[in-house]
Amino acid sequence: MQPGSFDKLEQRKDDGSYRKLNSAAFAFDFWSNDYLGISRLLSEQQHTASGSTGSRLISGNSSEAEACESFLADFFEAGAALVFNSGYDANLGLFSSLTGRNDIVLYDEFVHASVRDGIRLGLGKSFSFHHNDPADLEKKLKQFSDGKVSVFIAVESLYSMDGDFAPLQELAALAEQYGAFLIVDEAHSCGVFGPEGKGLCIEQKLHDRIFARVVTFGKAYGTHGACVLGSQKLKDFLVNFARSFIYTTALPPQHYQLIRKAIEKSLNPELRQQLFTNISSFVQQNKELIRYSDPVSPIQVLFPGDVTRLRQLCSGLQKQGFGVKVIQSPTVPKGKERIRICLHAFNSPEEITLFGNLLQAAR
Repeated sequence: MQPGSFDKLEQRKDDGSYRKLNSAAFAFDFWSNDYLGISRLLSEQQHTASGSTGSRLISGNSSEAEACESFLADFFEAGAALVFNSGYDANLGLFSSLTGRNDIVLYDEFVHASVRDGIRLGLGKSFSFHHNDPADLEKKLKQFSDGKVSVFIAVESLYSMDGDFAPLQELAALAEQYGAFLIVDEAHSCGVFGPEGKGLCIEQKLHDRIFARVVTFGKAYGTHGACVLGSQKLKDFLVNFARSFIYTTALPPQHYQLIRKAIEKSLNPELRQQLFTNISSFVQQNKELIRYSDPVSPIQVLFPGDVTRLRQLCSGLQKQGFGVKVIQSPTVPKGKERIRICLHAFNSPEEITLFGNLLQAAR
């Protein structure tokens, strides 16, 4: 089964407009945007290209980019991977290109803004379903399960503003039952959960049942960029139709190497173990203050409610040296503003205890 929009690939081949990546090297550059030759000058000093000089479809493709994508596909157990310049670009390109005029996107009401922006740019129709509510999703699936249109389901595996997990098993089962295509944004779970940090979809052995996964490298992996994981057909489609991939300057060649190095560094099991120890310590000390968040999540939500009080509390914590921030509407629903805490492997036990004592005192 494949989305109806994939038929456009064959049309491109028939009319001679099919795009594919070219990694050929040329002695004379008459296609890059390196107008002053700065990339070459810096490359001579650093022994590596500092800029890609163009989009991946013109001069910006590289052996480093292709090697990185092969590594990512293998590591995350996918048919293929396509790197985008950011997670926002990945979701924008994926969701804006997939839907035809009659297609449907059903999205969790708390899904990331980049997904919603991509949906808005697409040609299809979209409807939200209640957060982490498979029953409400199924009601909407029943309305569009006639097989005449492609239906996509958009969720996050770990929600960035609530710190709770999607019921992935139930969502995958519903997608299969109704012939829909499940897309999972794993921005906040990869690097943390699953074997070697490969994410919740792999941890739950669902990756082969999911149409597309989005992995970002600016969270647990500590660098920048993102990739869409899926079939080779999906990659070919995005190369041809995802505007946020086609019309942007590619990442510098060395950055693709940095992505791989970041993932390799994340494989140290002691880092994840220390992170989970710190999460457990924080949750144990502050469990009566926490709302919404799963007790094993690195994202913990505190004190949802009055925004004026939250600002005062946040200001006081900042004066004590703690980097915290109030998350306000419209990022979260009005009346549910909150302080969002992110825990890390490098937080010391003393820091966590002191922070918890200040939070307790602010109750």
